[in-house]
Amino acid sequence: MFGKVASDVLGLSDVGSVIKPENYDKVDADDYVMHEDGEKIFFLIKSKSDEYCFTNKALIHLDGTSATSKKRTLRRFNYSTHRISSVTLETAGTVDLDIELKFKIGSELYSIDVHKKHLEELKDLYKALLKIEEISRENEIILEYAKQSLNLASTTLSSLRNTDNNLVEQFKELNQVAFSWLVDARKQYHVKDFGFVFERYINN
Repeated sequence: MFGKVASDVLGLSDVGSVIKPENYDKVDADDYVMHEDGEKIFFLIKSKSDEYCFTNKALIHLDGTSATSKKRTLRRFNYSTHRISSVTLETAGTVDLDIELKFKIGSELYSIDVHKKHLEELKDLYKALLKIEEISRENEIILEYAKQSLNLASTTLSSLRNTDNNLVEQFKELNQVAFSWLVDARKQYHVKDFGFVFERYINN
């Protein structure tokens, strides 16, 4: 468990700190990463009560009710099913001690306060999240265009009033091709692993 001693060593407070990779094994979130399936931590923010673990596949949030309570709520948001959007980074003012990373993942809104000494690391995470948002949005558009195109082709062929057996066979073949094409397109444009994005932008 990530107890008081470890918290003191890492200098944690109510404002989040960016945890270095060599300390990932000291945090609770590491226990919930699916290492067996190739999941890997790329960025981790921790305060005394919360952990925000960004892996190549998901955001894992360990939500603590308070710094002294042992009760935790585990939330997992896979990027493939919970699209990231509205990413912003608010830098600290002259007297502020923290910077704020805000984003939406699925229907959940997040606002994470991080000590301003971690600004450079937060810039890297900000860019990675923006890129994931861009890729996910573009892929959604491409898949929607593909579906519309196939629906149009199917509708056009089915509207031909011809009982010729050849037309029936063509319609069956079109449906089979369309199904196979959509399966392949979903594999290509429905990204589940964004490790390549984190590797490009995260420099910790």
